[in-house]
Amino acid sequence: MRAVFRARMAAVAGAVALLAAVLTGAGAGTAAAADGGARAAAVGGWTCPGVAVPPGYVITMFNSSGCNGAGAWLQQPVRDGIWTCSGSPIVSGYVITNYDRNGCSGVGGWYHQVVRNGIWTCPYSPIPAGYRSTTHDARGCSGLGAWLTVRA
Repeated sequence: MRAVFRARMAAVAGAVALLAAVLTGAGAGTAAAADGGARAAAVGGWTCPGVAVPPGYVITMFNSSGCNGAGAWLQQPVRDGIWTCSGSPIVSGYVITNYDRNGCSGVGGWYHQVVRNGIWTCPYSPIPAGYRSTTHDARGCSGLGAWLTVRA
């Protein structure tokens, strides 16, 4: 029970640190391997909390024991149809189309797709220029609700 609580708290702390880094654009830590090693990652790869996510990259996994117990995040280039962790940046031109509360190592996951006419988007998804939201479906995005996104 304590291990589960500790893992959840590490996930929350990591998400808060990640969100702060994304919002400020600052990287306060050094990149390290998921096993807690001190290996520096070039662009992307496993990183510790506080390391800024490079442009065009998203966070796809969380390892609660990485970075000496602070948790490690896997940064990968964005692509159509990729699952990302909660708190991951949303790259321009992409929208969020599904949600899994247990995904990406237990911190919650969002499914990213390239925006197109007639795609259903989740709450908090950006609506790119040239598109607008129309019809709402309360069952979409695993019960969070979804909006039909069409060309403006």
